[in-house]
Amino acid sequence: MSQATLSLKPDLADATAHWLAFWEHQIIDRPACSIRAPKAGATAVGGPPYLAGAVGDWQPVVAQALASLEGTYWAGEAIPAYVPSFGPDQMAAFLGGELIVPADDSHYGTDWVLPNVESWDDSLPFVLDPDNVWWQRMLAFYRDLAAAFEGKAVLAHLDLHSNMDTLLALRGGEKLCLDLALEPEAIDRAMASVRSLYAPIYDGVYEAGQMARCGTVGWVPAYHPVRTNTIQCDFAALIGPRQFDKWVAPALAEEAAHLGHCVYHLDGPECIVHLETLCAIEGLDCIQWVHGARNAGFREWMDLLRRIQSLGVAVWVPCGVDEIPYYHGELDPTLVWYDAWAGSEQQADETLEWLKKNT
Repeated sequence: MSQATLSLKPDLADATAHWLAFWEHQIIDRPACSIRAPKAGATAVGGPPYLAGAVGDWQPVVAQALASLEGTYWAGEAIPAYVPSFGPDQMAAFLGGELIVPADDSHYGTDWVLPNVESWDDSLPFVLDPDNVWWQRMLAFYRDLAAAFEGKAVLAHLDLHSNMDTLLALRGGEKLCLDLALEPEAIDRAMASVRSLYAPIYDGVYEAGQMARCGTVGWVPAYHPVRTNTIQCDFAALIGPRQFDKWVAPALAEEAAHLGHCVYHLDGPECIVHLETLCAIEGLDCIQWVHGARNAGFREWMDLLRRIQSLGVAVWVPCGVDEIPYYHGELDPTLVWYDAWAGSEQQADETLEWLKKNT
């Protein structure tokens, strides 16, 4: 295990101990709690926008990302980290999909891949071409970020949208839904192929980002001194338990096994039907519940959070520090991670002390 130090996180050793306890569903003196606050005396710099670095010169992105981290106070388990991204379909782009990156923000600030699978027979197996332009660009971007961040901060791993989300990007939603019913054998082969590429892609990014030096943060900012990430399948909202258990759950189990410890991104009420299956996956230690637009706010889902905890899995709680006492009175402290923000360093430190006194 790395014993590295970070200048922007002088208490990294203590934070690491708390993270390791969190992954084992234990506590040392308080629940896991990441708090970010403005750094006293520092100039506040906003972080790079989403998709920064996907096109053009990324050196200004590297400089802005580091300046933003330097202007932040990282309290408790908060780890100074930057999350690179070429968009939700970047894994599909690595596998040959044509990535469309709009020149402006007229498309809600995102990008997408044009579906290119017309026939599974003609498209399988998927191949990670080492010369793929997006793959090479991402690795080079990570290498430059790692050089600039050395000894100061860490790099988060990618939001890969792997497993069936990759098939969704490459095939298109309507065709993929029909294929599940009409061509299940083809889906068997497609899932086997895409599953085989998760580890090589994860490991390639891990190496380029020099994550072995001092650990990894997932795109949901949970930290492990060796490796972690956030896994997901947003397509799960469109399928029932039988299809999820047949095709998606085994892929997620492989990803969790490769990572050792991970967070799951549970996106929207339509996905709750899969909760028991998800919580039974070894190494899937925490769930990030996202309630979604037009639904009740996060605080209104306390019954769901308690249900997740009853299944032996921790919950991610995004909040201001003033909300922590409320959640602390409602949830099992051994199975919670507060991902919080504060208005000052003093407020952040006082919140951590309050948790110690009240746990």
